[in-house]
Amino acid sequence: MSGPGETSGPEERKRLAEDERTVDEFGYRQELSRSLSWFSLFSVSFSIMSIATGVFLNFTFGMTHLGPASIWIWPMVGVGQLLVALVISELGTRIPLAGAGYQWGARLIGPGYGWFIGALGILYAAVGVPGIVYLAVAPLTEYVLGIDGASPRMSLFIALLVLTVAYLVNIVSVQLAARINNVAVLAEILGTVVLALLLFFLWVAGTEESDHGIGYLTEHHLPPGHSYGYAIALASLVGVYTLAGFEAAADVAEEAVDAKRSVPRAILGSVVVSVVLGMLVLIGFTVAVPSDEVLAAGGLPAVFQYWLGEGLSRTFVGVVVFAMFALMVVSAAVIARLLFAMARDNVLPGSALLRRVNPTTKTPVPALLTGYVLNVAVLLFGHNSSNAFGTLVGATAVLPYLVYLLIVVAYGYRRRRLEAIDGAFDLGRFAGPVFGASLVYLVTVLLTLTLPDEFRSANHYVLGGLALAAVWWLVGLRPRLARGSAGAPVLGGPAPLSDGPLPDAPKSKENKA
Repeated sequence: MSGPGETSGPEERKRLAEDERTVDEFGYRQELSRSLSWFSLFSVSFSIMSIATGVFLNFTFGMTHLGPASIWIWPMVGVGQLLVALVISELGTRIPLAGAGYQWGARLIGPGYGWFIGALGILYAAVGVPGIVYLAVAPLTEYVLGIDGASPRMSLFIALLVLTVAYLVNIVSVQLAARINNVAVLAEILGTVVLALLLFFLWVAGTEESDHGIGYLTEHHLPPGHSYGYAIALASLVGVYTLAGFEAAADVAEEAVDAKRSVPRAILGSVVVSVVLGMLVLIGFTVAVPSDEVLAAGGLPAVFQYWLGEGLSRTFVGVVVFAMFALMVVSAAVIARLLFAMARDNVLPGSALLRRVNPTTKTPVPALLTGYVLNVAVLLFGHNSSNAFGTLVGATAVLPYLVYLLIVVAYGYRRRRLEAIDGAFDLGRFAGPVFGASLVYLVTVLLTLTLPDEFRSANHYVLGGLALAAVWWLVGLRPRLARGSAGAPVLGGPAPLSDGPLPDAPKSKENKA
């Protein structure tokens, strides 16, 4: 597909051949359609983080627990995420394979380590996608359509419809998914940044009454009986929840043109742009809050309607809904690539089916359908058990940070074995300090997300998911690993021996990462 940053002619063919050789050196065949430009990869990571989704879901939470000053935690989280993104960008140049987190863990430490990273990724995608579509997309769609007091059945219908269309787009082709996502980047900017600037100028002009000045941005309060540390920990969820998922560009690396160079550019660019634009959005939305009562009564849509009127407010929210739909499209692609990547190493139940790629569309259709079934199952559970569903979705905040921690630990352990690639991103002498700082940051975030009482119930779901992953590892995966019929070889070590090579399984040659 065409897009900014793509090449054409002989140069593009040369890069495609180099990308395919890289996949071959890791023991696989190039089966997925390699057509994504760096801008498409940027769009993938930008849409997964989704300023619109994160702010719409968590803005009121931050305001409730700390007040307007909670927005200044956002850039602090942004710096921490950039540290992690630097590590992931370097790994993306060395091991540019689908299902990136699983691949990095398996090839830096071992197949068992990679399995648990992959299992956490599956759990995150299985719960996070239906949580967003049910708790954000459905109610905002109802607002846009003017459906007041919609029944739970209507919310479920809208959620199922959006989820189904998102997966169908991915089944048709990755190019269609990329085009939708590229447009959604502009929609996200229009529905958040432009809206925030418009609200800010209306507030400055005083077109409507407001009970505060610019000093409102520093006002704060504490939940009864709690300390500032506790309030800051809870309010940090706005940034922590939103600025995760930037590694998605690496998850689709086998569909990227010039992956070793375009993946790190996309990851780092998406983090920096999201942090900067997100800060503008938070400032604009916060000063526009006319009163605590308006925000408490109707959330951000009520704030927009106060300044813009009902018609224009619904229009802007409609643009945001489209951006959230693109998030569903990208999320479907990411979970399918993870399932596909793990299946071709024979580490999942039903791997023989899940690793199949449609020869016409070059999309992993069985993996997509499996991801769809998982999301629908969780969505139906949420519809029938709303209280438990809220707790379950809360677990999606901690899951990506567990994955990041495991990846960063693996990077620190094996970084010296990763050779630099000419012209590709490399941390060089800064690798040690970046590793140390990102490790401290991730441990801090995980403590923040697990120690407060509000998150304790969600922790039980995470532990339950890890227990299920451990059961499969003991009962199903360990015997396969012992026989040498599953798993990817560790970099610099021998490939697992097997009685006969599996289709698409890693070859016995040593990798040249």
